[in-house]
This record gives sequence, structure tokens and C-alpha cells, in this order.
Amino acid sequence: MDLFSFEYNEGQEQKQTPQPLAARMRPKTIHEFIGQEHIVGEGKLLRRAIEADQISSLIFYGPPGTGKTTLAKVIAGTTKTFFTELNAVTAGVADIRKVIEQAKDRYLLHRQRTTLFIDEIHRFNKSQQDALLPFVEEGTIILIGATTENPFFEVNAALLSRSQIFQLESLTFDDLSKVLHAALQWGHRMFETSLLL
Repeated sequence: MDLFSFEYNEGQEQKQTPQPLAARMRPKTIHEFIGQEHIVGEGKLLRRAIEADQISSLIFYGPPGTGKTTLAKVIAGTTKTFFTELNAVTAGVADIRKVIEQAKDRYLLHRQRTTLFIDEIHRFNKSQQDALLPFVEEGTIILIGATTENPFFEVNAALLSRSQIFQLESLTFDDLSKVLHAALQWGHRMFETSLLL
């Protein structure tokens, strides 16, 4: 065993699929999340909503590397809703419609709601964003959008009015020190595990 993850496919040989360190040690719970104390610190609104699994539609915006996708993944690991994701760079209206139809079926058959995470939501044009609106409005999906752009200029005003908006800030020196310490601890654990195998 090494520090890379592996992918298993039935009937095929094991394939090594290296991932970036950040992906391999991505926080899985809100307690592991570093930074953004102004929105996820103890007692803050978003933290309480995540811990209570009472998420409404959200828009995260801020510079790259501030934890927008990681926060969405933390929510994915916490919520009892079905979590699915699209990247606005590669997805189109057909992809949105497919997710919506599956969400409707899921709720009809299992009474389970769907959370849809859209990375780089600002890349969706007006018609693509408009396609989401009725389903966010009626509660078919809970939308989590992430963007590096100011959503007040790049995201449909009707979607914004139905979402809570959170600005993520660049990590502080103290935050980066904690991240580095966590990475070193993680690497040490992986090294010790590899010695046991």
C-alpha cells in the first residue's frame, strides 16, 4: 500500500489512480473543516444548519482554495438527502433535467429529497439558471452553488432570493498552519499504515 488511492473494477486489474493530496485528505465532517470561522464557527447559523441537517439552498462564493467544494462535500456526508453534483463547465440543460427527473422519482418512491451541488455555477447562462428556478422554488431540489465570482452579478436574482449566500474568505496564516499540521499528521498515519502491510 502507498499514499495513493486505488480504483477497483470487477473483472479488471487493480488500477492505481493517484489523487492530489488535498482530495485524499479532504475533511469529511464540519469538525475537521479548517477556516471560515465567521460562517461555520461554533454557534454560527450555517454550522447549526449542517449539524441539524436543515440545509436550505445555498450559494458559496470566494477565491479559489477557500473551501467551497469541501464545504459542499461536508454537507454531502452529513445530510440525509440524496447528494448529487454537476460542474457548470461541462453540464447543460439536459443534465439539469435528468437530475430533476431523478429527484422527482426519488421523492415519489422514497420520500427522499435531493441536494444538487453545482460547481462554478456562474458558468451557467441565464436559460440554464432559469431551468433550475421552478424546482428550487417548489423544493424538488436543494441547490448548493459555488462560484469564484460575485453572485450578485453572475447568478439569476430569482435564484439568489431563494438561497442563503455565504462569502468565504482567503485562509489566514493560522488556518494554513492548521492545514499543514493536519497534512503532516495524515501523511504520518499513512506511512505507519504502510509499514504494517
